[in-house]
Amino acid sequence: MTDRRRNLFILLLVFGLLATSLAVIATKPTRLGLDLQGGVELIYEAQPTRDAEVTSDALDRAIDIMRQRVDQLGVAEPELQRAGSNQIQVSLPDVSNAERAEEQVGQVAQLYFYDWEPNVIGPDGEPAPNDPEVTGGPQAGSATFGIPLYDAVRRAAQRPATNPDKATTESRFYLLDTKNEKVVAGPEGSREDLFAERTETKPGPDEEVVEVKPGTIVVRAQVPDDAAPPDRWYVLNDAPALKGTDIKDPEQNFDNGPGGSGQPIVTFGFTSHGREVWQEVTREIAQRGQANQVPGTDPSTAAQHFAIVLDDELISVPFIDYQQNPDGIDGVNGSQIEGGFTIDSAQELTNLLKTGALPLRLELISQSQVSATLGQQALDEGLIAGAIGFLVVALFLLTFYRVLGIIAVGAMTVYGIYLFALVKLIPVVMTLPGIAGLVLTLGVAADANIVIFERIKEEVRAGRSIPAAITAGYKKGLAAIIDANVVTIVVAFILFVLATAGVKGFALMLGLGTIVSLFTAVLATQAVLGTLGSTRLMARRSALGAGVERPPRLIDFMGMSKWFFLVSGLILVVGALAIGGKGVPLGIDFESGTRITTALEQPTDVDGVRDALAGVGYAGAEVQQVTNDELGDNAFLISGDIPPDAVPQIQNQLEDEFGGTPEFSNQSIGPTFGASVARSAIIAVIASLLVISVYIAMRFEWKFAVPIAIALVHDILIVAGTYALTGREVTAATVAALLTIMGYSLYDTIIVLDRVRENVPRMPRAAFSQIVNRSLSEVLVRSLATSFSTLLPVLALLLLGGETLTDFAFALFVGVLSGAYSSLFIATPLLTLWKDREPQWEMRAKRIKAYFGTIPAFATPMPGMTAIDVEPPAPKRRRGSVTAPQDPTQVSREEFDEMVQDLHVEPGKRTQTVEEEPKPKRGSAEDLQPEDLVMPRRDDKPRANKPRKPRNKRHGRPR
Repeated sequence: MTDRRRNLFILLLVFGLLATSLAVIATKPTRLGLDLQGGVELIYEAQPTRDAEVTSDALDRAIDIMRQRVDQLGVAEPELQRAGSNQIQVSLPDVSNAERAEEQVGQVAQLYFYDWEPNVIGPDGEPAPNDPEVTGGPQAGSATFGIPLYDAVRRAAQRPATNPDKATTESRFYLLDTKNEKVVAGPEGSREDLFAERTETKPGPDEEVVEVKPGTIVVRAQVPDDAAPPDRWYVLNDAPALKGTDIKDPEQNFDNGPGGSGQPIVTFGFTSHGREVWQEVTREIAQRGQANQVPGTDPSTAAQHFAIVLDDELISVPFIDYQQNPDGIDGVNGSQIEGGFTIDSAQELTNLLKTGALPLRLELISQSQVSATLGQQALDEGLIAGAIGFLVVALFLLTFYRVLGIIAVGAMTVYGIYLFALVKLIPVVMTLPGIAGLVLTLGVAADANIVIFERIKEEVRAGRSIPAAITAGYKKGLAAIIDANVVTIVVAFILFVLATAGVKGFALMLGLGTIVSLFTAVLATQAVLGTLGSTRLMARRSALGAGVERPPRLIDFMGMSKWFFLVSGLILVVGALAIGGKGVPLGIDFESGTRITTALEQPTDVDGVRDALAGVGYAGAEVQQVTNDELGDNAFLISGDIPPDAVPQIQNQLEDEFGGTPEFSNQSIGPTFGASVARSAIIAVIASLLVISVYIAMRFEWKFAVPIAIALVHDILIVAGTYALTGREVTAATVAALLTIMGYSLYDTIIVLDRVRENVPRMPRAAFSQIVNRSLSEVLVRSLATSFSTLLPVLALLLLGGETLTDFAFALFVGVLSGAYSSLFIATPLLTLWKDREPQWEMRAKRIKAYFGTIPAFATPMPGMTAIDVEPPAPKRRRGSVTAPQDPTQVSREEFDEMVQDLHVEPGKRTQTVEEEPKPKRGSAEDLQPEDLVMPRRDDKPRANKPRKPRNKRHGRPR
């Protein structure tokens, strides 16, 4: 296929994909994440129960049950997925009641029925069926007669293991503060789990670990409707009469029968086994109540009860009316649970009973809630930042590259359409970090074009025709582009696998954007340039931004390396002192805690909010008044060590005190989740360093990988020191920024290394430091241009991306600057110091030093030396000769081609240079003096496509 047909085919493919993409954008909806449309996100950690271990099948079963519960909530497009090895993430768009969602979705729903009076444990550790102070008498199960949790755990710990066949749990462990008489941690399945969220691994001086053995459980007293859970508990003999699996067909109804109260109730039927047991248990309870009746008193005072326990909480303790049901309750027609229900709470219990019990115990370790207003504000800010980022990058490309810039802007526009269509087609849930990734990939797309455009400008300035320059530019720039983008894709993949949900969106967008940019920058742009290369539009070099031909400004980078090392050392020392003195402020992603942003209906001040928090036990929380266009002037930021399950309680308190919380958003991270985020961040950084080092070692050589890894660590330390100096919080998004910085730092480094690799065979007698100096001088503009094009969209994010993305964009801004510096002035000098000690480079350096007395920054030839073609042709094919200039070491391939053109030699014909002095024999390198000889490579030489004559196969002679 000819180049023209190939370009035409690619352009047709581009336009076909463009039309398809526009159709997808017009017809497919965009899925917005919770941070952009509002909603609730819950993250649970699965823990084993007596009947099930945490396995893949158990997690999948738990997700199925949770999905059924979510469907009953009526949530549109919920998302439930596994996160890590033992976590479940639940995203509920447009849900504003986090408390209700948490109660219904994550409850284990282990439902048990107990005969109440014979199983309530008294102070002596034995059942006390006739002591109303223990059982509650007519008010059985109420908070009035319960005891504090500390006392209940102490009472339960006295009992030995019992009921091995009926017990619902294994041993449970509690950590007690004996001085203040409170429970510090628990219940947990092992002693070690008590300290999972603490730095200590054993109890403190006033602490004690106690074990509640199988056969005894501690249950919370009944919670009055719309009231905070009381610290009142009962100790039960763990011998349930019925399980939740023994009932069927639960429904929410109303007590409308004869003499009914009309209140909401829950009705259900029984399995055959459940009906039989129910009859026996209620008969026994009725008979016991009848035996306790005292003549002349209210029969209800002698009535006995059964208890319904759901996940260690008493939800109902109804009595059996022995007068109406002297022989118990026949389960043929089912039964009902009544007392204290609202319609919502009765419906929630019905849903839990319908879906059944979760196979695992779920602990809420993270909870986030975003109001719809703040979500819309974040979306608007992200889109504005993206639009401004696109405009400034486009303006830079147009100014710097003229016609090439127009083509690049068109390619970026096509890239944006492709990527947005891909997001809708997969579909990808668009989050705020995802928008940040989308904005950042604008820099990726621009970088690929810049690498190629700079190559094209070099070829044009060297005297090539514009079509030939385009072909050569793409051929020489392709390797650097592929290397750099492969590293970016690998980093994005590591982020996606190991990061949290929000950062996953960023990683996915970064990876998709990089892949799409390879298509638009390499194939689409090349096809356009190949088509327009022979037109009048690109007939002049100035149209490409090439300008007049100027030799590169040669800079002695290696001579100044000690100053570069000194500057980096000073920066790192200052950063280390800041980290050691002030520390790196870690956000709640790592240290756990809660951050609440809320507007209040009634005006108040910081002290008023602090007093309200003191009413629910969080007086130590930090309160700040914030000003926000969407929230108004009466908005506050609350942060502190608040567990995720306490957030609904704080919201209720604020609503009671100040008339409502019209805009309420929060992020709450438990210690377990914070530890897993920190662990994943460390693994991601280490994995990225290892993968990058292996890739560089494969593409170049292993000695290139070590200085690059040192430079990457240098960039990470500089960012950490800057955060310590400025007091910014390090979040999970900051880790994503650090990994992205590593990719971009490597991008610049690969550009330099690729030119070093290219110049090594072209300068066969120069010292390594001289090769590096020339390479850095040649790619300096290109490296700075790629960094600048990346900084432009990052700066747009920093200034316009809103408060949520500020820390993320700040890390990227500092890191890209540091990466551009380290790739030029740290990684390459370190590589030079190492390579100079290799025998072959050491020998070259000795020869140069023996002749000149020192090693010049740029090689200077011995007078009279001339350039020799790599592969001299036979004399009969010689079409002309060129006399070498005074300084043959400065003869580049492009200059060589120009000399050939001056002789009017046809392309593809071989030429040979001659010398003023007799030419030494080929291969006698020891007879030559060191020189910076830029020699044409074999694969760069134009060759004549002359057909060979057919030869005799047997004798090899022409026929």
